[in-house]
Amino acid sequence: MAKPVVLTVDDEPEVLNAIARDLQARYRKDYRIVQAGSGQEALDAVRELKRRGAALALLIVDQRMPGMSGTELVAQAITLYPDAKRVLLTAYADTDAAITSINTLNLDYYLMKPWDPPEERLYPVLDDLLDDWRANVPATYQGIRVAGTLWSPRSHTVKDFLARSQIPYRWMDVEKDAAAAALVESQADGPIRLPVLYFPDGSTLVDPDVPQLAAKVGLRAPAQQPFYDLIIVGAGPAGLAAAVYGASEGLRTAVVERDVPGGQAGTSSRIENYLGFPGGISGADLARRAATQARRLGAELLVAQEVTSLRVEDSYKVVTLDDGSELRCHALVLATGVTVRTLDVPGVEPLLGASVYYGAAASEAVSYRDKRVVVVGGANSAGQGAMFLSRFAAEVVMLIRGESLDRSMSRYLIDQIEATENITVRPHAVVAGLTGSTHLEQLTIRYPREDREETLPADALFVFIGAVPGSGLVKDVVELDRAGFVLTGQDLLVGGRRPRGWTLDRDPFLLETSVPGIFAAGDVRHDVIRRVASAVGQGAVAVSLVHKYLETV
Repeated sequence: MAKPVVLTVDDEPEVLNAIARDLQARYRKDYRIVQAGSGQEALDAVRELKRRGAALALLIVDQRMPGMSGTELVAQAITLYPDAKRVLLTAYADTDAAITSINTLNLDYYLMKPWDPPEERLYPVLDDLLDDWRANVPATYQGIRVAGTLWSPRSHTVKDFLARSQIPYRWMDVEKDAAAAALVESQADGPIRLPVLYFPDGSTLVDPDVPQLAAKVGLRAPAQQPFYDLIIVGAGPAGLAAAVYGASEGLRTAVVERDVPGGQAGTSSRIENYLGFPGGISGADLARRAATQARRLGAELLVAQEVTSLRVEDSYKVVTLDDGSELRCHALVLATGVTVRTLDVPGVEPLLGASVYYGAAASEAVSYRDKRVVVVGGANSAGQGAMFLSRFAAEVVMLIRGESLDRSMSRYLIDQIEATENITVRPHAVVAGLTGSTHLEQLTIRYPREDREETLPADALFVFIGAVPGSGLVKDVVELDRAGFVLTGQDLLVGGRRPRGWTLDRDPFLLETSVPGIFAAGDVRHDVIRRVASAVGQGAVAVSLVHKYLETV
């Protein structure tokens, strides 16, 4: 861990060198001694230290400096480092200024020049101040810091991406943290834009989009090859399983994921019915393990990169990425899963990402500690989300359309919900509208069976109301059912006839679409059991069928 900083400031080089020499002799083992020859130089150094996330333990500042006095410097510096100890170097004539500073700036001490011998007049004072600083100031966080506001959709996007990528970060709410607000203001060249991300190397990102952020943290990298045996679109459980089996069986394999590996399953706070994990596992953890395994076996994961189009040229499949580059392959597996179904009620749009969230939004749950939150939905994902939120919120209200949870939720989850005191379930209930300007204040609940409505004050809404297939990419390429799910295998045979345009002298394989060599696995397929284990199994089976297909090309 980097050493805390002791900053000494004096416009006279002889005095500055003398104090720095004495500080180095005593404290260089535990502290980094930084010198500045003017107030402005020192202030710039303080801002840079804050941007880098370094700890500032002590300011030793000369009072009489041209352009900016010592007290003026301290007044600005402590907005960024309010816990730093403050010592003023003074001449006899500056005593009044020092005493005033004790009262107005909480000055810790003032030292008269000269301070010789330091063993008697300098070190005892600084030893006490530094001991006190170490005892009362927590260790400085050395990772990524995100400054923003709770009710900011852009801040939510950044936090959600980092959380689901399992990249640690520290959240700094500029509306509650004066030091964070001062840091943002000190770095702004014009109008303030949020969120601002501060990295340990001193660099920053201001209001980045997901591809920019992914590139900065090392998750987005260009493809290493122009041609692959197998390209997988989507890195949910089905796509990651296909990547593991494809790479392990010698296929040049690439996975393209527009967001974060894990898909819908990756947003689950706890999966308790997946084989081999008796204590349960979070969706993000499962995705991380699978992605690591796929990479170790040789698969390329192209994260935060979207396939914008797909076309077929003879027996080759060509995908175009969002940066305009193209990748070709012999075989392709569609594992694009499903996307959340949106809530279409008055008042929802302005609040998305600002107290209204699709899915569990694990990055935001702690912000609603001791608050009332509402969960809409009655399937397993909603139950898992409610259990996770119940660890923070004072009350979790579940709204479900049906009479009970029995028809749509696993028994183990129902038992957990019934045993959790701060979760209540309201049956036959739907959301009719939301009220709030910058954040949710209350929602209107309609009970169709009773033909009545009520308003419920609430601080946040988490929506789990089903999903729609992520098949937009291939809607003009392969055959879909009426709901937009991809038809495969025997579902393509109507009256014993093969699909239109089928040119091979065989029927489509089990997971093969209406285009030879394009397969589908997981939730994007028509009429499948939507469970993590089922998706993983389909991903593995798809690779075995890819091998059979490759034997014919």
